Amino acid sequence: MAYVKGHWQLLLLVIVIFALWSTPVMVPLKIVVVLLHEISHGLAALLTGGAIEQISISPQQGGVAQIRGGSRFFTLSAGYLGSLLLGMGLLFAALRSVADRVVVAGLGVVFLLVAALYMRDLFALVFCVGLAAVLLAMARWLDHRACDLVLRVIGLTSMIYVPFDIFSDTIARSHLQSDAWMLADEFGGTTMLWGGLWLVLSLVAIGASLRYGLGGSSNITFGATAEGD
Repeated sequence: MAYVKGHWQLLLLVIVIFALWSTPVMVPLKIVVVLLHEISHGLAALLTGGAIEQISISPQQGGVAQIRGGSRFFTLSAGYLGSLLLGMGLLFAALRSVADRVVVAGLGVVFLLVAALYMRDLFALVFCVGLAAVLLAMARWLDHRACDLVLRVIGLTSMIYVPFDIFSDTIARSHLQSDAWMLADEFGGTTMLWGGLWLVLSLVAIGASLRYGLGGSSNITFGATAEGD
């Protein structure tokens, strides 16, 4: 009961996200996670000496990152796991700091840069610029508690979406040409092997982060202004 009392808001958010999961309400958030997925591929390429040619996302929750050079192993592995880590980072930025408006603004700036540097097709460009504008407006006009909630929603959606997507794309439908399929084709093993490994790693990471990172209470306190606005 003490755990529920200390984290009831977070538990309620998870319930709401699951309740709305298959509705149109969640589609924009799922596309945001896909965008984080593709950005993670790009970051892995940059960190291993490669370059990003283009990033694209679609209304059907698809995405692609066109990469030149870098480590194929790390760039292929970084999509699911990287977007999970980014989502966890946003969640714990909300839980462990009062700089929520700064983080939301920073995320908006990152999306603007991605749109300007790497996006060419109309939907991806409009979605990314629109998302950045919304985040920057929130950071400018809303208080830190509202921005905190935004970070929690994006972070939790990523933490739910990633293992579900891994299972769907690499185990339930292992014939798809997913990241795991390409990894198996280029480095050996099977799609289900790599997908299963990523699924286990994602679940362990989520479990460990929630067990050791939440603390005694994660609830947003209303009726008081915190420092850091």
